[in-house]
Amino acid sequence: MSTARDGTGHFLGQRVSAVVLALLGMWFVVVMATLPEFSYTTVIAFIGKPLNTVLLLVLSVTIAYHSYLGVQVVIDDYVHATGLRLASLYVSQTAHAVLAVAAVYSLLKIGLRP
Repeated sequence: MSTARDGTGHFLGQRVSAVVLALLGMWFVVVMATLPEFSYTTVIAFIGKPLNTVLLLVLSVTIAYHSYLGVQVVIDDYVHATGLRLASLYVSQTAHAVLAVAAVYSLLKIGLRP
């Protein structure tokens, strides 16, 4: 499914998303370590802050994108039957999209509540 033409874009996508994940991952670890507790109200208040909502949205979408790119490489490398490879890529793409949309919906529902 992959061609030589899209290899560079795929490579850059993986590298850029890895850098974004490293930075946001460090932010997330530090923030989680400094929360006073992990009660429902504390976590909802944390997500409800606009900056935290935006950073969590970027983190969630980037995780889904980076994961999709990695799974695509594994499928392309190890699934040799054309039909099965295409079906696997479709299922992977759909699953990653559904999970990303669910994460965005959940964060926005919490972050935009009155």
